[in-house]
Amino acid sequence: MPRLLFSCAYDGIAYRGWQSQTCGKAAQDRVEAAFAQILGTTQRIHASGRTDAGVHARAQRFHIDIPEDNRMPHRAWIPALNSKLPASLRITGVMEVAAGFHARYDAQSKSYDYVIETAEVCSPFDSGRVWHQPRSFDVDLLAQALQCYVGKHDFRMFAAKRGNEPSPAPEDFYMREIWEASLRREGSLLHLRFRGNGFMYRMVRLLVGTAHQVAVGRMSCQQLGEMLSEYSETEKSQYCAPAQGLYLHEVEY
Repeated sequence: MPRLLFSCAYDGIAYRGWQSQTCGKAAQDRVEAAFAQILGTTQRIHASGRTDAGVHARAQRFHIDIPEDNRMPHRAWIPALNSKLPASLRITGVMEVAAGFHARYDAQSKSYDYVIETAEVCSPFDSGRVWHQPRSFDVDLLAQALQCYVGKHDFRMFAAKRGNEPSPAPEDFYMREIWEASLRREGSLLHLRFRGNGFMYRMVRLLVGTAHQVAVGRMSCQQLGEMLSEYSETEKSQYCAPAQGLYLHEVEY
């Protein structure tokens, strides 16, 4: 069966995350239902990773094996699926990949954006799509704090537990390398970009929330750095930024 790799984008406000749920209100459920309408049979899709409820995606990736009796040209899948999907979820690209390819395990890097609105009043059109932080804080300090994350670190202090972690965890279980943790201003909006070889459950939100603690003067960059070098098996950062400002920006292979 041909294996196809798809790209899709979705507004996280409309979904309880990416991964399929019994309630049927996850983005994966809607995509699989669209395939079922076209193929006449249920077919599981495999994504590059999960996103939580409220988190958006500009370029989620997933693969699926298409039955050989389906002769639809690859590009025809885009309008066919979009005709079955709500406007809040769009298929944006497709390509054929090798039979052994896996959307998750073959990913080489991921990048996430986090958007903070600093204006006194948040536009209603941005509701659910930014973290509104009108209280004054030091943006330069925020940028400095982000730089603490760049490099290869044990990020266990910045990973929430799903409940399926190995116990005891392998020595390198929480090791990740971040190549970019940058900040760009656009008017009253702050765009934070994280790019690395992998991210754990709620990791980006915890990185943002903890860096924000530095920006408001409740923590120093030195203390943040100590969280990366003097980690604890039981303690975690308690500063988790809300889901609505987070966007899965890109998955690279």
